[in-house]
Amino acid sequence: MITKILLAFIPIFVAVDAIGVLPIFISLTQELELKEKRRILYQSFWTAIIVAFVFILVGKGLFSLLGITIGDFMVAGGLVLFCIAIIDLIVQGKKRRMPLEEFGVVPLGTPLIVGPAVLTTCLIIVDQYGIIPTIISVILNVLIAAILFYFSDKVTKILGKSGAIALSKIMALLLAAIAVMMIRKGIVMLINL
Repeated sequence: MITKILLAFIPIFVAVDAIGVLPIFISLTQELELKEKRRILYQSFWTAIIVAFVFILVGKGLFSLLGITIGDFMVAGGLVLFCIAIIDLIVQGKKRRMPLEEFGVVPLGTPLIVGPAVLTTCLIIVDQYGIIPTIISVILNVLIAAILFYFSDKVTKILGKSGAIALSKIMALLLAAIAVMMIRKGIVMLINL
Protein backbone atom coordinates (compact mmCIF):
# COMPACT_ATOMS: atom_id res chain seq x y z
CA MET A 1 0.00 0.00 0.00
CA ILE A 2 2.82 2.45 0.84
CA THR A 3 4.49 1.69 -2.51
CA LYS A 4 1.23 2.43 -4.34
CA ILE A 5 0.80 5.69 -2.42
CA LEU A 6 4.37 6.71 -3.28
CA LEU A 7 3.90 5.80 -6.96
CA ALA A 8 0.64 7.80 -7.03
CA PHE A 9 2.17 10.68 -5.06
CA ILE A 10 5.00 11.50 -7.47
CA PRO A 11 2.97 12.27 -10.65
CA ILE A 12 0.38 14.19 -8.61
CA PHE A 13 3.20 16.18 -6.98
CA VAL A 14 4.48 17.17 -10.40
CA ALA A 15 0.96 17.95 -11.66
CA VAL A 16 0.06 20.11 -8.62
CA ASP A 17 3.27 22.12 -9.13
CA ALA A 18 2.99 23.98 -5.81
CA ILE A 19 6.41 25.54 -6.34
CA GLY A 20 5.32 26.86 -9.73
CA VAL A 21 2.14 28.34 -8.22
CA LEU A 22 4.06 29.81 -5.24
CA PRO A 23 5.18 33.00 -7.06
CA ILE A 24 1.54 33.67 -8.04
CA PHE A 25 0.38 33.18 -4.46
CA ILE A 26 3.11 35.50 -3.18
CA SER A 27 2.33 38.21 -5.71
CA LEU A 28 -1.41 38.04 -4.98
CA THR A 29 -1.11 38.05 -1.19
CA GLN A 30 1.91 40.23 -0.50
CA GLU A 31 -0.29 43.19 0.53
CA LEU A 32 -2.68 41.09 2.65
CA GLU A 33 -2.67 40.53 6.40
CA LEU A 34 -1.95 37.09 7.85
CA LYS A 35 -5.63 36.50 8.67
CA GLU A 36 -6.65 37.12 5.05
CA LYS A 37 -3.84 34.86 3.76
CA ARG A 38 -5.08 32.08 6.04
CA ARG A 39 -8.64 32.49 4.76
CA ILE A 40 -7.38 32.20 1.18
CA LEU A 41 -5.34 29.10 2.08
CA TYR A 42 -8.37 27.51 3.73
CA GLN A 43 -10.54 28.24 0.66
CA SER A 44 -7.95 26.93 -1.77
CA PHE A 45 -7.28 23.75 0.25
CA TRP A 46 -10.93 22.73 0.47
CA THR A 47 -11.72 23.73 -3.10
CA ALA A 48 -8.83 21.63 -4.43
CA ILE A 49 -9.76 18.59 -2.30
CA ILE A 50 -13.47 18.71 -3.19
CA VAL A 51 -12.87 19.15 -6.93
CA ALA A 52 -10.36 16.26 -6.99
CA PHE A 53 -12.61 13.94 -4.94
CA VAL A 54 -15.67 14.59 -7.09
CA PHE A 55 -13.68 13.95 -10.25
CA ILE A 56 -12.13 10.77 -8.82
CA LEU A 57 -15.57 9.46 -7.82
CA VAL A 58 -17.65 10.39 -10.90
CA GLY A 59 -15.04 10.74 -13.67
CA LYS A 60 -15.22 7.15 -14.87
CA GLY A 61 -19.02 7.04 -14.72
CA LEU A 62 -19.22 10.19 -16.76
CA PHE A 63 -16.81 8.71 -19.31
CA SER A 64 -18.91 5.57 -19.55
CA LEU A 65 -22.03 7.66 -20.13
CA LEU A 66 -20.29 9.63 -22.90
CA GLY A 67 -18.62 6.56 -24.45
CA ILE A 68 -15.10 7.83 -23.72
CA THR A 69 -12.42 5.23 -22.97
CA ILE A 70 -9.49 5.66 -20.60
CA GLY A 71 -7.23 5.52 -23.68
CA ASP A 72 -9.14 8.46 -25.21
CA PHE A 73 -8.81 10.45 -22.01
CA MET A 74 -5.13 9.59 -21.66
CA VAL A 75 -4.37 10.90 -25.15
CA ALA A 76 -6.54 14.01 -24.74
CA GLY A 77 -5.31 14.64 -21.19
CA GLY A 78 -1.72 14.08 -22.25
CA LEU A 79 -2.09 16.63 -25.04
CA VAL A 80 -3.61 19.17 -22.62
CA LEU A 81 -0.85 18.52 -20.07
CA PHE A 82 1.78 18.89 -22.76
CA CYS A 83 0.32 22.26 -23.83
CA ILE A 84 0.22 23.43 -20.19
CA ALA A 85 3.83 22.33 -19.71
CA ILE A 86 4.97 24.14 -22.86
CA ILE A 87 3.17 27.33 -21.82
CA ASP A 88 4.68 27.08 -18.32
CA LEU A 89 8.15 26.63 -19.83
CA ILE A 90 7.77 29.62 -22.13
CA VAL A 91 5.71 32.09 -20.06
CA GLN A 92 7.62 33.57 -17.11
CA GLY A 93 5.80 33.39 -13.79
CA LYS A 94 2.68 31.80 -15.31
CA LYS A 95 1.23 35.21 -16.19
CA ARG A 96 -1.47 33.43 -18.19
CA ARG A 97 -3.17 32.65 -14.87
CA MET A 98 -4.67 35.88 -13.58
CA PRO A 99 -6.70 35.97 -10.35
CA LEU A 100 -10.30 37.02 -9.82
CA GLU A 101 -11.59 38.61 -6.62
CA GLU A 102 -12.10 35.31 -4.77
CA PHE A 103 -8.85 33.70 -5.85
CA GLY A 104 -8.82 31.29 -2.89
CA VAL A 105 -11.44 29.27 -4.75
CA VAL A 106 -10.81 30.32 -8.36
CA PRO A 107 -8.13 30.30 -9.70
CA LEU A 108 -5.96 29.21 -6.72
CA GLY A 109 -7.92 26.14 -5.54
CA THR A 110 -8.84 25.29 -9.09
CA PRO A 111 -7.33 25.33 -11.71
CA LEU A 112 -3.94 26.31 -10.23
CA ILE A 113 -3.66 23.67 -7.48
CA VAL A 114 -6.11 21.11 -8.87
CA GLY A 115 -6.59 21.68 -12.57
CA PRO A 116 -6.50 19.64 -15.77
CA ALA A 117 -3.08 18.20 -14.97
CA VAL A 118 -4.12 16.86 -11.56
CA LEU A 119 -7.54 15.64 -12.72
CA THR A 120 -6.10 13.78 -15.69
CA THR A 121 -3.35 12.29 -13.56
CA CYS A 122 -5.83 11.22 -10.84
CA LEU A 123 -8.05 9.39 -13.30
CA ILE A 124 -5.11 7.45 -14.68
CA ILE A 125 -3.66 6.73 -11.24
CA VAL A 126 -6.98 5.38 -9.94
CA ASP A 127 -6.75 2.68 -12.63
CA GLN A 128 -3.10 1.91 -11.89
CA TYR A 129 -2.91 2.10 -8.08
CA GLY A 130 -6.49 2.23 -6.77
CA ILE A 131 -8.80 4.85 -5.31
CA ILE A 132 -7.39 4.91 -1.75
CA PRO A 133 -3.73 5.55 -2.75
CA THR A 134 -4.95 8.22 -5.19
CA ILE A 135 -7.06 10.01 -2.58
CA ILE A 136 -4.25 9.86 -0.01
CA SER A 137 -1.79 11.20 -2.59
CA VAL A 138 -4.11 14.08 -3.51
CA ILE A 139 -4.62 15.01 0.16
CA LEU A 140 -0.87 14.90 0.84
CA ASN A 141 -0.04 17.00 -2.22
CA VAL A 142 -2.69 19.63 -1.54
CA LEU A 143 -1.53 19.74 2.09
CA ILE A 144 2.07 20.24 0.95
CA ALA A 145 0.90 23.11 -1.28
CA ALA A 146 -1.00 24.68 1.62
CA ILE A 147 2.02 24.38 3.94
CA LEU A 148 4.30 25.80 1.25
CA PHE A 149 1.96 28.76 0.75
CA TYR A 150 1.63 29.25 4.51
CA PHE A 151 5.39 29.60 4.79
CA SER A 152 5.69 31.41 1.45
CA ASP A 153 7.75 34.30 2.85
CA LYS A 154 10.38 31.94 4.28
CA VAL A 155 10.42 29.72 1.16
CA THR A 156 10.99 32.75 -1.07
CA LYS A 157 13.94 33.85 1.05
CA ILE A 158 15.50 30.35 0.86
CA LEU A 159 14.96 29.75 -2.88
CA GLY A 160 15.17 33.31 -4.06
CA LYS A 161 13.07 34.51 -6.97
CA SER A 162 15.39 32.94 -9.54
CA GLY A 163 15.45 29.62 -7.68
CA ALA A 164 11.65 29.46 -7.56
CA ILE A 165 11.44 30.19 -11.29
CA ALA A 166 14.11 27.57 -12.11
CA LEU A 167 12.36 24.93 -10.01
CA SER A 168 9.05 25.79 -11.67
CA LYS A 169 10.62 25.25 -15.11
CA ILE A 170 12.02 21.86 -14.05
CA MET A 171 8.54 20.86 -12.84
CA ALA A 172 7.08 21.97 -16.19
CA LEU A 173 9.62 19.81 -18.01
CA LEU A 174 8.70 16.80 -15.84
CA LEU A 175 5.04 17.52 -16.55
CA ALA A 176 5.79 17.46 -20.30
CA ALA A 177 7.52 14.08 -19.90
CA ILE A 178 4.54 12.69 -17.98
CA ALA A 179 2.25 14.04 -20.73
CA VAL A 180 4.23 12.21 -23.42
CA MET A 181 4.10 9.02 -21.35
CA MET A 182 0.31 9.38 -20.98
CA ILE A 183 -0.14 9.91 -24.73
CA ARG A 184 2.03 6.87 -25.46
CA LYS A 185 0.10 4.65 -23.01
CA GLY A 186 -3.23 5.97 -24.33
CA ILE A 187 -2.29 5.17 -27.92
CA VAL A 188 -1.21 1.65 -26.90
CA MET A 189 -4.56 1.18 -25.10
CA LEU A 190 -6.48 2.38 -28.19
CA ILE A 191 -4.49 0.08 -30.50
CA ASN A 192 -5.19 -2.90 -28.24
CA LEU A 193 -8.98 -2.32 -28.21
